[in-house]
Amino acid sequence: MLFVGAGRHQRRAILRARELGLCVVAVDGNPEALGLQVADLPEPVDFRDVDAVERVARKHRVDGVLTISSDRAVPVVAEVADRLGLPGIGLQTAIRMTDKLAMRRALAARGVPQPRFTAVRTLAEARSALADIGLPAVLKPADASGQRGLALIADETELGSHFDEAVSRATTGEAILESFHQGLEVNTLLVARRGEPRLLTASDRLRPEGRGFGVALTHLYPTSVSGRRLGELEDAARETVRALGLSDGIAYPQLLVSADGVRLIEAAARVPGGQMSELVRHAIDVDLVEVALRQALGQEISDDMVAPRLRQPLAIHFLTACPGSLRPGRLLRVGSLEPLLQLPGVVQAETYFTPGETIRPVQVDGDRRGYVIAYGETREQALERAQQAAAALDVEIEEAAPQTELGSERL
Repeated sequence: MLFVGAGRHQRRAILRARELGLCVVAVDGNPEALGLQVADLPEPVDFRDVDAVERVARKHRVDGVLTISSDRAVPVVAEVADRLGLPGIGLQTAIRMTDKLAMRRALAARGVPQPRFTAVRTLAEARSALADIGLPAVLKPADASGQRGLALIADETELGSHFDEAVSRATTGEAILESFHQGLEVNTLLVARRGEPRLLTASDRLRPEGRGFGVALTHLYPTSVSGRRLGELEDAARETVRALGLSDGIAYPQLLVSADGVRLIEAAARVPGGQMSELVRHAIDVDLVEVALRQALGQEISDDMVAPRLRQPLAIHFLTACPGSLRPGRLLRVGSLEPLLQLPGVVQAETYFTPGETIRPVQVDGDRRGYVIAYGETREQALERAQQAAAALDVEIEEAAPQTELGSERL
């Protein structure tokens, strides 16, 4: 099995593939990537070079190719699979799943509810479009991920200050201006088999206000949406998968539930990051990584493999600063996770601090420095347990400013 991308988020999936008896080939442009260190056959290759990835695939005569968590790798995986005649989602579907403009147009053609949108290449075009889109608005690169280049535009002056970054983050040099809507964001996960998408989970995606408004602070299962609105949410998720042409694969639609209805925000065709595969594993006992591996090999996915074996309320709470239990400043020391793992309901925790790094307020996904997963009798209890565990982590940070008398604060 060839993994395209082998960073921190891919490492656990690579280990799972090896547990299942697969020989793992992995490519990543970073020779120190954590996933390369656990792969059977590591190849320090930049996965943006499709020809180079294809050469690796042919060299090792792989039987399947996939990516975990990386949107940028999805079209590469699809193209390499097409070239080698391996199972895949197809390049056109991969483009619709990663290019936000192509996605918006495909959804519009099928009548899937979504924000109003306009593609822009220049600041003049953006200012003109803002008159139709209205304020507040969301500006984002056409094909970036991880909240990079994402900005909430409250007035026209903010458009000018954020536009260059949004366009520079897009490989196409194109950005999208969308209408902003208040509401609850909900993550859904589906498995498509022979053109029929099956919903696995729907969980609330809790996020902050302000600059980091697109970053998830907590995933909370099950969703608080119920009744007729839940039916609309599930229908929109399934129709999104069909509209984007995903016949066999993992789908990750993110939807917004507002007072006036449900709208599709974004979708992806991969096992998502943010520990979402862990949510599925702990909450309903379905192994999403194994499903993805088997689909990449062209194997049949039985009903039993995607049937929930339980329904466990669960919270995944990330370690962040402003908001969050961390303080901004230079990291001095991090204590052990063992005390957290002994707390009631905590089933998993991980940190990815770098010694001496600067902890900053949440702006992009990369500002999250770890997570705690906890279950409870109710979702509210799960959230309380996860937050309490996160706050209990022994972290020493030298505050950036203003300096305290002691120069540091222990959390």
